[in-house]
Amino acid sequence: MTLLAATRSEYTKQFTTAGWWVLGIVLMVYVAFTAGVLAFVFGGVASGRLGAATGPAVSADGVPALVYSTASAVGYVFPLLIGTLMVTTEFRHKTLTPTFLATPRRGVVLVGKFVVGVLVGLLYGILGSLAAIAAGAGVLSIFGIDAELTSPDTWVLVGRMLLAFALWAVVGIGVGTVVRNQVAAIVIVLAVTLFIEPIIRTLGGVVEGFGDVVKWFPSAASDALVGQTIFGAMGTAGADALEWWMGGLVLLGYAVVLLVIGLFTTWRRDID
Repeated sequence: MTLLAATRSEYTKQFTTAGWWVLGIVLMVYVAFTAGVLAFVFGGVASGRLGAATGPAVSADGVPALVYSTASAVGYVFPLLIGTLMVTTEFRHKTLTPTFLATPRRGVVLVGKFVVGVLVGLLYGILGSLAAIAAGAGVLSIFGIDAELTSPDTWVLVGRMLLAFALWAVVGIGVGTVVRNQVAAIVIVLAVTLFIEPIIRTLGGVVEGFGDVVKWFPSAASDALVGQTIFGAMGTAGADALEWWMGGLVLLGYAVVLLVIGLFTTWRRDID
């Protein structure tokens, strides 16, 4: 089977099941709610309608970018999950057996998943960006704050978020190739993204010197790639953030390392 055929097979597997659109709907609802809340708080403070003394110190110029970047700041777990499920579901349901029989070159199968994973990541990036912009711009308009939808910087931000989503999907595929048990992989993904990294990044924002370590973490690299997120705005205790291109390379590095480890370990094992 050629790479084109393997990619077509992976595309069919992904888009003929309900998982991708169910996660897509949850992503949009979650991002829209979060962006709406942030727009209400930041917009209220920036416009002076909410007490500035009790709210975050932000300028009106920075509010739209902070709100829109919610798509990647809180939504990156969804492409990470879908990428993980693309691999672990095959182990769980034994569909890798006929796949490998049809395509003995397992690296070709993995590359096919990589291509489709990037596609799904971009799709999720579009859905998340639309949800954040729609909810955020709507709430900001209530406070009379310019949504900056015609600003080139806004669309550069969106472009970087799409890239971040695509990279997170590939990272998820790497996780799935290393941790073949679906339940274990999902637990690890949720534990790291919802608990471990947020706690460590919070410490990085208050412990002097620790921020130089935290900025190399996957979510911190993703925020650096996007360039303007709520977590990035919190600071890293004096540490300089990565350049946007460096953040992208670091996130890509995580994906490549996981994929290589998976390719030469779990991916080469016999399927029972």
